Amino acid sequence: MWFKKKTRLLIIGLDGTPLSFVKSNVEKGNLPALEQLFASGSLVEIKSTHPFVSCVAWSTYMTGKNAGKHNIFGFIDRKPGTYSIYIPNSSNMTSATIWELLSEMGKAVLVMNVPVTYPPRKVNGYLVSGFLAPKVDGATYPSELAVKLKAMDYEIDIDPWRARESLDNLYPDLMRVVKARISAFIKLLKERKWDFAQLHIMETDRLYHFMWEHMEAGHPKYAKEFMEVIKAIDEGVGEIVEAAGKDYTIVVMSDHGFCSVEKEIYLNHFLEKRGYLNYKTDNPKSLEDIDPKTTKVFCMDPGRFYINLEGREAQGCVGKSEYNKLREELKGELEDLTDENGVKVIKDVFTKDELYSGPNFEIAPDIVINPVDGYDPKGAFGKKTLSGKGPIVGMHTYDNAMLFAQDHDLRPGGGVVDVTPTLYELLGIKPPQDFDGVSLIA
Repeated sequence: MWFKKKTRLLIIGLDGTPLSFVKSNVEKGNLPALEQLFASGSLVEIKSTHPFVSCVAWSTYMTGKNAGKHNIFGFIDRKPGTYSIYIPNSSNMTSATIWELLSEMGKAVLVMNVPVTYPPRKVNGYLVSGFLAPKVDGATYPSELAVKLKAMDYEIDIDPWRARESLDNLYPDLMRVVKARISAFIKLLKERKWDFAQLHIMETDRLYHFMWEHMEAGHPKYAKEFMEVIKAIDEGVGEIVEAAGKDYTIVVMSDHGFCSVEKEIYLNHFLEKRGYLNYKTDNPKSLEDIDPKTTKVFCMDPGRFYINLEGREAQGCVGKSEYNKLREELKGELEDLTDENGVKVIKDVFTKDELYSGPNFEIAPDIVINPVDGYDPKGAFGKKTLSGKGPIVGMHTYDNAMLFAQDHDLRPGGGVVDVTPTLYELLGIKPPQDFDGVSLIA
């Protein structure tokens, strides 16, 4: 253990950035700021959450708890008592965050752009919400901080639909937004005293989704643009480290890995063909289009299966006495699922009992899958084939996330849930007893 006692933490989140990608580019000399930083501490792989989407992973990180306690199970969820959907945000989160807990202790915090922080909760310092916020106004605590950010040309996020319309839009949009974000963060760092500061770079996730395959294939234009964005972020990390001064410990982390998409797998099509799901319309588009009287199971992104359980779902048709048998039957079929070419597409199938505990356990998905890398699970309704491919060419992975801590040795083998207990140890503070993770300080 190197351990240099410091009382402040600076965390940089690089959404979706794989450890293997970072190591490879450090070795190539493409990331000089991170290379210098990594020489001063320990860098290890961590695992994500199930499902490994940013909203769930970062909610698990910021609360130190599983979704059964924090209540964020996916990017979308069903409204209680209905078959309509909504996008969960911080108002649906049923656990306190690390920056709220530190604020209660009198610690000054600065938090910028972390997912699922909109609407902003009260903290002792500054909080700028992440990509669920529709605009800067209303996305900050205190509210008057929005005026200052707009004067800095700050933006919550790029518009991903512009990249869908033309990939040529992605590079200039990412460069503009990430440079403004880093600049604004540095200005706020210098403006007032802080004990805990965190910057989240969402632009990496956007970049990887649209250009990961192009990067791996060495596309003459897009691979170059891909690396220019990465190098700009690396340069920004160096600027942040320099601007933050001394007497703090820096942590760099990601919430999941990334890989190229081979195929999207449409799991509601699988359910329909196996007789588990039926529609009440010839052109189904959403969960509201299922026939609840005859549908036994439906799926929501990315690979969360819900049994249409009587007494829990709006018009559940599966009796409680049937539940265990149906779940085991479905689990077995998913474990054997292959694509049209006979390629296995699912690594692991988990029941809710294996993943969740806490007050929100009853509304948790009944089954969650971990797909084979490259086979992106989708909950789209009304698909006519089991698989396909769209403009999203990069997908999340459970493995290959990363955690770096300056001046400390870290134990490998941990997960995102272990990061916040680790931060508490770095601060010399005893963590709450209801955390689900453990410190990774060796």
